[in-house]
Amino acid sequence: MARRSPARLLAPLALVGFAFALLLVLNGGGSDGERSAGGDGGSSSPASATATPTSTPRPSTSSKEPRSYTVKPGDTPSAIADETGVSLEEIERLNPDLDPQLLSPGDRIKLRP
Repeated sequence: MARRSPARLLAPLALVGFAFALLLVLNGGGSDGERSAGGDGGSSSPASATATPTSTPRPSTSSKEPRSYTVKPGDTPSAIADETGVSLEEIERLNPDLDPQLLSPGDRIKLRP
């Protein structure tokens, strides 16, 4: 009778290990994910977390906000809107000749009038 390869036993174990690792990643890694998000080891209360939101809508134009954006590789108009806090409609209104298919790294897009 032929000798069995150790890979026949290791393959199912590797599959189980991969499934476990994938489950951990999809669930955020448990308390480590909460600790890095909260910053203080998870000791903050939910009330304080909602009192200081990390992402707030930007108020109307101010002198410190950028007036333009330089396109980076892989950027899309919607990704630029998300990153800068300017609505996609506003970007389209300020840049009527903007063609999302022709965006090139280094192009400048107006964000403010």
